[in-house]
Amino acid sequence: MAVDFETEIKHLRTTMGSVRDVTDVPALEAQIAELEQQAAAPDLWDDPDKAQGVTSALSRANSELERIQSMDARIDDLEALVELGTEERDADTLTEAEAELAKIRKAVGQLEVRTLLSGEYDERAAVVTIRAGAGGVDAADFAEMLMRMYLRWAERHGYPTKVMDTSYAEEAGLKSATFEVNVPYAYGNLSVEGGTHRLVRISPFDNQGRRQTSFAAVEVIPLIEGTDSIEIPENELKIDVFRSSGPGGQSVNTTDSAVRMTHIPTGIVVSMQNEKSQIQNRAAALRVMQSRLLLAKRAEEAAERKELAGDVKATWGDQMRSYVLNPYQMVKDLRTEQETGNPSAVFDGEIDSFIEAGIRWRIEQAKAEA
Repeated sequence: MAVDFETEIKHLRTTMGSVRDVTDVPALEAQIAELEQQAAAPDLWDDPDKAQGVTSALSRANSELERIQSMDARIDDLEALVELGTEERDADTLTEAEAELAKIRKAVGQLEVRTLLSGEYDERAAVVTIRAGAGGVDAADFAEMLMRMYLRWAERHGYPTKVMDTSYAEEAGLKSATFEVNVPYAYGNLSVEGGTHRLVRISPFDNQGRRQTSFAAVEVIPLIEGTDSIEIPENELKIDVFRSSGPGGQSVNTTDSAVRMTHIPTGIVVSMQNEKSQIQNRAAALRVMQSRLLLAKRAEEAAERKELAGDVKATWGDQMRSYVLNPYQMVKDLRTEQETGNPSAVFDGEIDSFIEAGIRWRIEQAKAEA
């Protein structure tokens, strides 16, 4: 069946019009001009925290504008390609145009989803923590599979990541791991991945070849910035130091450089061991602790508002996604109904469809609650 390029391109332009409206391009351009003026100030770096805030905001704004402008240009180029192929009656050119249309349609869809990320911390970088749950060694192995999945997802997109802490299980896999995805909107995208994940498979650790169900928890928090106001009194923190270690107890270094930080009032614990010095690990742990406390404070405030409104039902269920490898092959999100029959691709980082569906689902839930 021949592709109706005219209708498809018209639809793409309509969607991009909505994206520009939501983004408010004139306001974005005005913001960039203002930030460029601030960035050019000779005394900018007299206040490093303020300077970091200005340069980060300028980078994010420029990236957002460039993303929209480049997409408009791609649609223009596609239209020109279609016109050329039609005038010349060149089947190869029209086939090329059809392939480009598919790529642009996907990219515009992702851009449209980006406009839905308007939460207070959605544009932040993210800190992801994965913990093995019920299921013994299979759960620890599943936690490591999930960590690889998210790191591969980031790698596919060219997003920089940094492993901040790893706690290895005795036999295989991970007890827990924490890593950072340092790119704008990492939190907005990955926040929908938070929750309990379930794996069903024939256990490679069971010599009788029985099917095993195991669980892992994923926590996603926004990365704290210097401009955020969250002070933690020193008497509320307990700091323990210990030696970093790798798989099987292998020593990573011979000094007490690893840090375990406990917030006494809440019991929140953060461990860091992947930096080279105790000072660096302590700074990294404090930053993640501030992020968790800030998010906990916002969650508490939201819970209070819901209670006052008479709605105390939880937004997230105990189990948000199932990965089934036996007796059939399927990954299914239980909130959005998004599913695929290719678990291997999912574990290799192909999770954009699940993230996009999760973001749209979250927006619909917010509308329903409002």
